[in-house]
Amino acid sequence: MVDAACARAHTTKIVHVSASVPIRVIAIDDHPLFREGIATAIGAYSDLSIAGVAGTAAEGLALYRTVQPDVVLMDLRLPDRSGIDALIAIRAEFRDARVIMLSTFHGDVEIQRSLSAGARGFLVKSVPPHELIDAIRQVYAGKRCVPPVVAAQLAEYLTDDALTPRESGVLQLLAKGNRNQDIADQLSITEETVKVHVKHILEKLGAADRTEAVVIGVRRGIIHL
Repeated sequence: MVDAACARAHTTKIVHVSASVPIRVIAIDDHPLFREGIATAIGAYSDLSIAGVAGTAAEGLALYRTVQPDVVLMDLRLPDRSGIDALIAIRAEFRDARVIMLSTFHGDVEIQRSLSAGARGFLVKSVPPHELIDAIRQVYAGKRCVPPVVAAQLAEYLTDDALTPRESGVLQLLAKGNRNQDIADQLSITEETVKVHVKHILEKLGAADRTEAVVIGVRRGIIHL
């Protein structure tokens, strides 16, 4: 559930968290310029400090073990594994880890997966720096932080029927240009079964055809190209 204080903070004023020592933050993102931007933004506030940066999930896990920061900023998509997998790996060793997921997109499926995996916040990378700083403070204080625009995206599809793992797999293969028979061969099922899966996919996503289903699947974070 979205923390009300966090939602209000993004529409009114920045909430300051009192700390005797700076809140130590690490950033795990494969884009050097984005990491530098985060470090610059954090460096402008006396109650926060950047404790390290990493470019891959493996580097991020190793960095967390060494630094054990107060808050982690985690890119949703990393070159060696997904940010959600990295989040799960960190929390498997450090159950109290406070992680904020960052993404260029805000597909409802990825938001839900992130929060279910234990993320304390989810932000799109286009947020103004002061909102990022406020989210760090809120998460450090033990709150969840999901801005209204992200919460709205999640709520839009809350009552929809989710694709089953098999349907998601079929949709991923459709996105790669596979025909029904190709998909049947790869999944060791009949072509008729594939047709049934495709029918259900179109119905659940409200898509007119396969191409639209793929577009919707990518936008919502169900599949990746």
